[in-house]
Amino acid sequence: MANKCTVCAKVFLKLSALTVHLRSHTGEKPYKCALCCKSFSLKDSLRRHVRTHTGEKPFECSVCNVKFRQEAHLRRHVRAHTGEKPFECSVCNVKFRHETSLRNHLRTHTGEKPYECSVCNVKFRHETSLRNHLRTHTGEKPYECSVCNVKFSREGHLRAHLVTHTGEKPYECSVCNVKFRHETSLRNHLRTHTGEKPFECCICNVNFRHDASLRHHLRTHTGEKPFECSVCNAKFSREGHLRAHLLTHTDEKPFECSVCNVKFGRRDSLRSHLRTHTGEKLFECTVCAKKFRFSGDLRRHVRTHTAEKP
Repeated sequence: MANKCTVCAKVFLKLSALTVHLRSHTGEKPYKCALCCKSFSLKDSLRRHVRTHTGEKPFECSVCNVKFRQEAHLRRHVRAHTGEKPFECSVCNVKFRHETSLRNHLRTHTGEKPYECSVCNVKFRHETSLRNHLRTHTGEKPYECSVCNVKFSREGHLRAHLVTHTGEKPYECSVCNVKFRHETSLRNHLRTHTGEKPFECCICNVNFRHDASLRHHLRTHTGEKPFECSVCNAKFSREGHLRAHLLTHTDEKPFECSVCNVKFGRRDSLRSHLRTHTGEKLFECTVCAKKFRFSGDLRRHVRTHTAEKP
């Protein structure tokens, strides 16, 4: 048959398409960047790559005028304006704006973790999670704040940090009007109103509001402690616990209350403290609807219903 791949038997309408496909088997990359010598199998891939050198962003959003290097990135961005979520999970019917988000989500159902750390053999669902994890071994912090020069291992941490300089909170809860600096914080907060817990443990079937909470919980079954202190070799199941522990070696207290200037070694300690100023009560009893400032107070209160002894 014409235009049939001799390796995998896939058939193509055009000889040119077959020629391009064969490079996936041979590894051939005939298109070389003149600036950095990186090679590509497709001419279009080279064109997209060159824009990383030139800074060219030819694709512009007609709504907010943000520009992009790739047309596919513009298409994904436009869905933030339209609210379109064309990719639906066949297991739980949750919808996503991006196909990659759906693929990542499906692994919460299958438990698949295809990305393995070459140093400590910990496995991850997402390639970005592996890249972020590897920096706990290398100490690399490639993302630097242009205001105060603090460096971060994750781009998301830098973005979150930058908002501390501007004070901006553009994401508002439609139920209680609380505002947040980050869209993910708003999404997580909304589940306190809806009660949604979409992340289920495949071992004991406990459900969680947040994917990170499920990951942390799973380590109570596996005993895994992938985060090791470089000073005393103590190991921790959560990266946040390691960060908090490292401050015990330095006595540093980088988190300062904007109201009374009290400083804290941990961000969550500052968040808890701020509630003493705002009066905010995030934790609600599912039995009697009484609300509490702190999760520990809620847990103690729940025992008055269950008669459980700590």
